[in-house]
Amino acid sequence: MNNATDTNTNTNTPSPENTSARPVALITGGSRGLGRSMAAHLAARGVDLIITYRTRREDADEVVAAARAAGRRAVALQLDVADAASFAAFAEAVRGELRQRFEQEGFDYLVNNAGVGAHASFTETTEAQLDAMYKIHVKGPFLLTQRLLPLLKDGGRILNISTGLTRIIIPGYDAYAAMKGAVEVLTRYQAKALGGRRIAVNTLAPGAIETDFGGGAVRDNRELNAMLAADTALGRVGLPDDIGAAAAALLAPACAWITGQRIEASGGQHL
Repeated sequence: MNNATDTNTNTNTPSPENTSARPVALITGGSRGLGRSMAAHLAARGVDLIITYRTRREDADEVVAAARAAGRRAVALQLDVADAASFAAFAEAVRGELRQRFEQEGFDYLVNNAGVGAHASFTETTEAQLDAMYKIHVKGPFLLTQRLLPLLKDGGRILNISTGLTRIIIPGYDAYAAMKGAVEVLTRYQAKALGGRRIAVNTLAPGAIETDFGGGAVRDNRELNAMLAADTALGRVGLPDDIGAAAAALLAPACAWITGQRIEASGGQHL
């Protein structure tokens, strides 16, 4: 299992006292987009980080470097959430990093964020597209969370990332939205199943956000951006930091009593 290098680490960065007691978050797909913003906001709140990336290691290295510059412990591990056969080895890599780098036996927060979109109508969606969406958005988070449960501390949190498209119908996202709908149901079952360990499980559902998701259409297509903004109560589409801040807030100690819920962060889109 490859992990991001320790090169360019600033040895003069101050090390807070009792670093081994700081919470640790594992964010899948934490190298870009919403995951990158979540990592930054959690680091700003004093959380150490394990992030994953699939292919773009240079992006992951940037996130790790920024967290370390802020005085956090951080590492990036390669993971393809569509490859369930790799999860056992990934869990062992996480266990090793927790012991060696974080001086802990477990982590506190799991954010199932990694994912991709597929734009095709219901009648045009292929079997291959449907299978890919299932592996990435349902099977992957389901089995990865199972595999990581022995490392997730009692009293910890799981945050599953969904989408506003489970509530708002925009043609062309049929398969993607259906899989995220499954994630939202799974969240409630996980909350019930893991309640005995005091693990809270919630769904965060972003609305339209300016990222490279879907080819960057919301970010780059001014006409689409304006149309979505006009249909949003707060008068604009979202930015990655809107979601990063919301994720960090839901994982904060003050929200420990919230579980089994779907929280939408959309600025009031299509009310």
